[in-house]
This record gives sequence, structure tokens and C-alpha cells, in this order.
Amino acid sequence: MENKGKTKHFTGYAIAVLLLVSFLLNLAAWCSTSFSDFYVMHVFPLWVETYGRFSGLFPISIGELLLYMAVPLVITFVVFLGVWVGFLVVNMRKDPEERKPCPAFIRVYLGFVLLVTAIVVLLLTLNCYILYHATPFSSRYGLTGSGRSYSAEELGILRDYVVNHANALAEEMERDEQGQVITDTDQEQQAVEEMKRLGEQYPILSGYYPKPKKLGLSWFFSQQYIMGYYFPFSMEANYNRGMYITNMPVTICHELSHLKGNIYEDEANFIGYLACVDSEDKLFRYSAYLSVIGYLNQDFKKAVGADSEEYKKHPAISEKVKQDRVFLTEEAWAQVEETSMLNTETVQKASNAFLETNLTVNGVSQGIISYSEVVQRLLEYYEGKLY
Repeated sequence: MENKGKTKHFTGYAIAVLLLVSFLLNLAAWCSTSFSDFYVMHVFPLWVETYGRFSGLFPISIGELLLYMAVPLVITFVVFLGVWVGFLVVNMRKDPEERKPCPAFIRVYLGFVLLVTAIVVLLLTLNCYILYHATPFSSRYGLTGSGRSYSAEELGILRDYVVNHANALAEEMERDEQGQVITDTDQEQQAVEEMKRLGEQYPILSGYYPKPKKLGLSWFFSQQYIMGYYFPFSMEANYNRGMYITNMPVTICHELSHLKGNIYEDEANFIGYLACVDSEDKLFRYSAYLSVIGYLNQDFKKAVGADSEEYKKHPAISEKVKQDRVFLTEEAWAQVEETSMLNTETVQKASNAFLETNLTVNGVSQGIISYSEVVQRLLEYYEGKLY
């Protein structure tokens, strides 16, 4: 009995300490950019070098596995919590001398789940939440231009630059009998090499990178329109193996950039673009242009009007580029719908709500729209180069 009491107290103390440390770290991050910058540059890399290396030893995604293990944990927690509340209600109705203590297995399990939750909160704080308060990549390396506003004409120049390069590369791609792009490049290794190359110019991107991993249940992530996933619990960069090949190079580089402390999605999009656009591999360059062409074209349409004469003066996006700008092929979508046990619309709504909440809570006021902020990053980057 004495040992059980000690275990109970230890668990309670451990939960309290973990939550307190998480709170203090979050408070420091919100209050001090200098603290967050120091953490990103000198502390965060330790996690990649240690258990990022460990999780990299396994061929499957440890983060994805943990995600699925959390489902039964949450379900059983709700059940046990309901039993515990029911027990308390029944017990309170009895005379004091007839009341019984809550069964030990219920208390132990609830304590275990609370301990796991406290550990998850700490890991999210260390590997995600603090990063939101560090200096963004573009600002860190002076890639923010002059700070002025950009005209529709300048946006059009940038848009045309990307469209022309994409159109030209579309004609150079190797394709199968169905006209789909194919490659014999090891995209995972190539992406790591491209990120290391970029790290020679931007030191925050230098150092060790674990091998990117394919997501196992790609149909589930496809229903959420997720191309890649950074798992802060395992320090892994994962990508959707079911998506069309032209998405893969820039997506893998995007997810690898998160492993270097670049948590903002527009910055990760920008880094993925930079890593791929100067590659010697044609597919990587093509992937870079395709990753931003939609954002640029959409913003340019808003600026001048989709049916305006001004828009019609600019080069059109070729049919091959349009064909290659897909998330999944029709065949892949059919397989997703056939394999899935859940409705795609329901899954997507739930995913968007979670992502929107997560971004907003961490100070990204634009929410999901922040992904398209890469247009601003590109306008700043190409200032003085194209206009």
C-alpha cells in the first residue's frame, strides 16, 4: 500500500512538473524573440541529432504510428473517465460509512493518460510551439526586400517568370504512355542533398537530416489534402506517397525545413521552392515552379481581373502544366475512395478545423491562408532580380 501511495504521488508530481515547464517555456517564447531564436539555433538541433537519428533507424514513420496509437488511448480514457464520474455520483448518494474508494485500476489508468498528455504538451512546446515565436527565415537572412508594396505589374512579371519556366520544363519531362511524369531519381536522397546545398548559403538549414519517410495510410492523409507532415513527437519529415509525383520534391524539402526550426508554412513553402528551383534535377525545378504557380496566378487574377484584357496579354499556363498541377491523379483518387472507411468531406473539414485552430493559437492570425503568403516571400526575394 505504501508503494502504491508513493507511485501515485510521483505521477502527480511528474504531471505537475511537466506542465509547469511547458507553461514557463511557452511564456518565455511569447515574451522574448531572443529566447526563441537562441532555442532554434542552439537547442532545437539537439533533438534532431538525438531522437531524430533514433527514429530514423526505423523504416516506418514512428510519428504516424504514435498518431494511430493515440486513438484507442483517447477512446479508453473517455470510457474510464465516464466510469469514474459515474462511480463518484453513485458513491456520493451512499452513506459515508458505505462509500468505497475508486477502483485502483481506474485511477492508475487515468493517471497514466494524464502523464502521457503532459509529455505530449512538453514535446509540442519543445518541437513546435516555441518555433512560432522565433525570427522567420526570410527576416533572419534579409530576404524581405525593401519593405515596399509591390504593384500588379511586378506581380505579373513574377507570375510570367514562373509560368514560362514551368511551361518549358513541362515539355522536357519524361512521361509514360498515359502522359504522366516519371523519374528514376531517388527523390528522398536528392531532397536531403538539395537542403544541405541550401544550408551552405543559409546556416540554419545546415547539418544532419534524417531520411524522409512515406506516410503509411496515404488514403487518410489524401482525404485531408495533406501532402506532407512534420511529426514533432518523432522529429520526422513525412510525405504522402499517393500524391502525384510533381508534388513530391518540393513537399519533401518543405517538411525537411521544419526539422530546422522553420515552422511557418509560408516560410517552409519558400524554403522548399529555393531548395528545388536551382537543382540540377529537372523534376525538382519543375516541382518548385508548380508549387507556387497557382498562388501567383490566383493573386494576379485578383489584381487585374480574370477576364481583363491585361490578364489575357500574359502567357497562358500550358495544358501539360495544368495536367501536372494535380494533387492526386483520377486513378489515385478512385483508390482513395475505395480504400477509405471515412467520408472525404468530413475528414477534410475536421482536418481544416484542427489546422486552423493550431495556427491561430500559435499566433498565426491568417490561419490556413498563411500557406499562400509565399507569394509575398517570392516578391521580396526577386526584388532587384526581375524588377
